[in-house]
Amino acid sequence: MNINLTILGQAISFAFFVLFCMKYVWPPLTSILRERREAIIEGLEKAAQAEKELEKANDAAGQELEQAKKQSAELISQARSRASQLEEEAKDRAKEEAARIIAGAQGQIDQEVSRAREELRAKVGALAVQGAEKILGAAVDRSAHENMLKKLAEEL
Repeated sequence: MNINLTILGQAISFAFFVLFCMKYVWPPLTSILRERREAIIEGLEKAAQAEKELEKANDAAGQELEQAKKQSAELISQARSRASQLEEEAKDRAKEEAARIIAGAQGQIDQEVSRAREELRAKVGALAVQGAEKILGAAVDRSAHENMLKKLAEEL
């Protein structure tokens, strides 16, 4: 067996193998690799685009959250304002009711004072007549001195 001939046979068979691979194996492999590279590039672009959209969505959500916070703060402020307004209205109504009660009580007091004065005048008049009867020792005519007692009562 000759080594040169073996090497030459192996070189020829390797050349046929390389040609066969270049013609039938290599093109499908390169097209598959090219498609895979394009798919990866497309996936990376979509991921970058999705990341940008996520940032936009986060910004929009942050803005909506800020707007919601402002609205809630405004609603709380309005509620506090309304509560203080209701409190003031209740205080005003209570003051009006207290003034009405005081006025009613003052009216009753005035009536009681007037009634007590009238009773006192009547008692003073009767006591004056009795005192006069005792002093004079004789009965005093009430009907004759009625006008005098009324004047006396008015002066008191």
